[in-house]
Amino acid sequence: MFFTYLRRELRRRRKAALVVASGLGLGIALVIIVSSVSSGMGKAQDKVLESLYGLGTDMTVTKAAAAPGSGTERPRFEFDAKENGDDSTQSTDRVMVQGFQTLAATTVDKVGKQDGVADAVGGLSMTVMKVDGQFKRGEFKQEGSTSQGGGRGGFGGGGQPQGEVKGGGASFDVNSYTVYGTDVTKQDLGPLTSSKITSGRAFTSTETNGKVAVVDAAYAKEKKLAVGKTVTVHGTKFTIVGVSAADSGDAAANLYIPLQQAQTLADAKDKVTTVYVKAADSQQIDGVKTAIQKNITGTTVTTSADLADTVSGSLSTASDLASSVGKWLSVAVLIAAFLVAGLLTSSAVSRRVREFGTLKALGWKSGRVTRQVVGEALVNGLMGGVLGIAVGLAGAYVVTAVSPTLTAQLGASGGGGGGGGFRGGMMGGGPGRQSAAKSLDIALTAPVSLSIILIAVALAVAGGLIAGAFGGWRASRLRPADALRRVE
Repeated sequence: MFFTYLRRELRRRRKAALVVASGLGLGIALVIIVSSVSSGMGKAQDKVLESLYGLGTDMTVTKAAAAPGSGTERPRFEFDAKENGDDSTQSTDRVMVQGFQTLAATTVDKVGKQDGVADAVGGLSMTVMKVDGQFKRGEFKQEGSTSQGGGRGGFGGGGQPQGEVKGGGASFDVNSYTVYGTDVTKQDLGPLTSSKITSGRAFTSTETNGKVAVVDAAYAKEKKLAVGKTVTVHGTKFTIVGVSAADSGDAAANLYIPLQQAQTLADAKDKVTTVYVKAADSQQIDGVKTAIQKNITGTTVTTSADLADTVSGSLSTASDLASSVGKWLSVAVLIAAFLVAGLLTSSAVSRRVREFGTLKALGWKSGRVTRQVVGEALVNGLMGGVLGIAVGLAGAYVVTAVSPTLTAQLGASGGGGGGGGFRGGMMGGGPGRQSAAKSLDIALTAPVSLSIILIAVALAVAGGLIAGAFGGWRASRLRPADALRRVE
């Protein structure tokens, strides 16, 4: 009887049911779209952080920033003097550790032993500055002599020739590139993990001190490098065994070599600039950070949350809007939709006074009438849920199809310690230095997860129950006499 009466009443009042369902559907669709866009922005931010950290890295440990001027070095370049007018090209390079600050390699083991740490690996980030050029001697042009000594030309009173030096000078080209020393025995953690080998192979665990290298694809294209060719770093030749391409953003370095070789080139034996840390549980990250800072002095710990606060640009702006304005707008629309659905249901009950009064006169209890009204409202809510999910999925699909590009600006911070958590030396370019900002373009998507769909269903049920509560309360107060008053 309940379902028969329910089906008949819904069929009779299709327009009213569609209005209630549409109102609820609009609110639910907005929730789905805002939630999916927020999820997409979260994924975009994760891509940005992976481009800085490396896949699977939860935090980095670096040496604490030193006071300005303390331990700072200046690169020096020395050239041999050429004899007999030799103007041949001269070349020299200098390997500099990122930020000029390092940690002892034993720090990696200390970090790995902290509670909540699943794995830790060290790396050495370096910049190689190469100077090529030549000196060219000038030529002395002697002026013509005169009849009087000491005049212009000839020899002066002191017996010195008169004239001027013309031509000569120096022309040098400065080229810098980045080199990252990676622990080839642990290649599943750190910056190189977010790059894929597109040609050749990765390092093997036996190449701990091998003279082999993996080159970034963009740098390889610029310098016309390929697998099998060699590249010279500070007088040492490395054979290129692989070419890698970053999944998103810029690569961590132009060139990757085994950690031991990097330490030798930089004269930094048993030193690292950064320790990459993976937590055993994402919920323990803050606790692990506190433990490392407490137990290992002289270090700075940077988590992904810390880095997220430094991301600016349109990605940050859009994320703030989605998390604040968007969510509050969704809440406001949902509340309005629930209230409208409740009022419309209550109004519909008022128009059915004769019907419900008659049913009560025939023996229906107030509870049965209330259940009938709530059942109708619940079905309307579920219809609104289906409509809202369909519109929400369509909206999320449109956002993903359009894929608007958002810009994330990274590393626009001054000073800082050496080796910072930023990938490729973007943070902590040396004490007192201003690190340059980098921009990454991220395509926005709007993924819809099962949890969002379940939330939409829950909202649909809640909307139906709220609307039914309004109508049920109104119906429960009706009396059979109310129906008689409406009889003409």
